[in-house]
Amino acid sequence: MAIANKPEHRSHVASASPQHPPVRRQTGLMHRWFEQFARSASHAAGKPAAFFAALTIVAVWLISGPLFHFSDTWQLVINTGTTIITFLMVFLLQHSQNRDTLALQVKLGELIIALKGAHNMLAIAEDLSEEELAELHALHTKKAEETLRRLETRRAARHAAAPHRKAADTQQPR
Repeated sequence: MAIANKPEHRSHVASASPQHPPVRRQTGLMHRWFEQFARSASHAAGKPAAFFAALTIVAVWLISGPLFHFSDTWQLVINTGTTIITFLMVFLLQHSQNRDTLALQVKLGELIIALKGAHNMLAIAEDLSEEELAELHALHTKKAEETLRRLETRRAARHAAAPHRKAADTQQPR
């Protein structure tokens, strides 16, 4: 397969081990602040209290409609508020998803590298191009189909031999 020979796809994860954990890079104050804020905001946004707070805001807005005669300004308040919150949450949630995905990739990479007989190249599959991933997917689909065929053949052979074994077992003296 062409992708296995590409030098730019060597694993940097393979060098990390329990004896030599990855070195933590020094980051700027703004990056650390954003990291902490994003983690806290994502955690808080997933709580029932956040949902009920948003529901309360919408209920108050709806109840205040007659007070403001359902004016354009009244509608603009909720539209502007939800747009701003949605816009900011997209970045926070994307950051959280990127972090979680990277952590999962590191964990899976460690398992692949530790597993005897596994192809270590799979530990860095996220770094492959879309075309290389499609090639890899096709290869593993073919392997899965071959394995399934062998398994079905074994099951059929075992199932076919089962009546003969039962008959032989009943004829032998005990």
